[in-house]
Amino acid sequence: MHDLKARTKLVHGGVRRSQYGEMSEAIFLTQGFVYPSAEAAEARFLDASREEFIYARYGNPTVAMFEDRIAGLEGAEDAFATASGMAAVNGALMSMLKAGDHIVSARALFGSCLYIVENILPRFGIEVTFVDGKDLDAWAEAVRDDTKLVFLESLSNPTLEIVDIAGVSAIAKRVGAQVVVDNVFATPIFQRSFELGADVVIYSATKHIDGQGRCLGGVVLGSQDYIRGTLEPYLKHTGGALSPFNAWVMLKGMETLDLRCRAQAESALALAEALAAHPKVTKCLYPGHSDHPQQALAMRQMEAGGTVLSFEVTGGQAGAFAFLNALEIVLISNNLGDSKSIATHPATTTHQRLDDAQKALLGITPGLIRLSVGLEDRGDLIEDVKKALTAVTV
Repeated sequence: MHDLKARTKLVHGGVRRSQYGEMSEAIFLTQGFVYPSAEAAEARFLDASREEFIYARYGNPTVAMFEDRIAGLEGAEDAFATASGMAAVNGALMSMLKAGDHIVSARALFGSCLYIVENILPRFGIEVTFVDGKDLDAWAEAVRDDTKLVFLESLSNPTLEIVDIAGVSAIAKRVGAQVVVDNVFATPIFQRSFELGADVVIYSATKHIDGQGRCLGGVVLGSQDYIRGTLEPYLKHTGGALSPFNAWVMLKGMETLDLRCRAQAESALALAEALAAHPKVTKCLYPGHSDHPQQALAMRQMEAGGTVLSFEVTGGQAGAFAFLNALEIVLISNNLGDSKSIATHPATTTHQRLDDAQKALLGITPGLIRLSVGLEDRGDLIEDVKKALTAVTV
């Protein structure tokens, strides 16, 4: 599969057919596995190969298919699937760190990621330094000789700040620090984070990989030594395993991942162009649009601008709520990457626990809307958003 194009890998990668020769990937909906003898059970517990399974918390054939398919797409040596995207973030970080370690993190993070880095890690004696992810000088100043890892979202949620992964990786490598990248917004279709210097890449499979609002899931990708030697022992003993059924849903979602992401990105750019000059939009952020202050970096790292845009309407929270309540096609929800277009108000949902000063620092204003673009007709979407903006009267 190594030399095949991404769309082919998304359809055929990682398949393990049973003796029945099924066309669609099989769901091995089982908790445990049977051994032919006591000696065989002993041998498997001593040294189980990737073709042998012990317990679904440790591994499962359907889950292994998903792990192999996403690893092949991403260009990673190995992958471990988790119960959710946040289980992936928590597992990736906690498996690598211990009391006394130091990490550097971009300050612009999804609310739950920020909670782990800001609240949970320090409880275990891990020192965290936050930086403006856009500023390479800030990374260089914060990274120390004893820094264990750096953590970032390649596109931040919800303000779509872009981190120069190659630049940060070069800084981290000078001291031997690992580079951990949450690549959800950029997607595995539009960005190859390992080629930019990442050591570990994380996805919430709940988002684009499923893409149809059905199941939770996550995945961590990296070297085989890291995945099997560091991450797997942590996750299999702490219980963050992906359900076989959810893994099967993710496998089916991956078959159309490339098609969906490209169509959504095209619509997102068209919508950004329609919003950029609108009198009731004070700011429109989309990495692929010329108005984005980091467009050049975005296009250097990514093939396209992604499926999400954020924009600020006049009238603060009242204006934002009026807009959201006037939408007819776009739905109000806090998910993203779905085939249905979704809008949310970050200041009162995903980032509501932050105080006003933190929100202001991150650019999460009362009028900010995050919109995940779906697969609806492009013209219908633009018309729906423009009509909803007429409800903004302040």
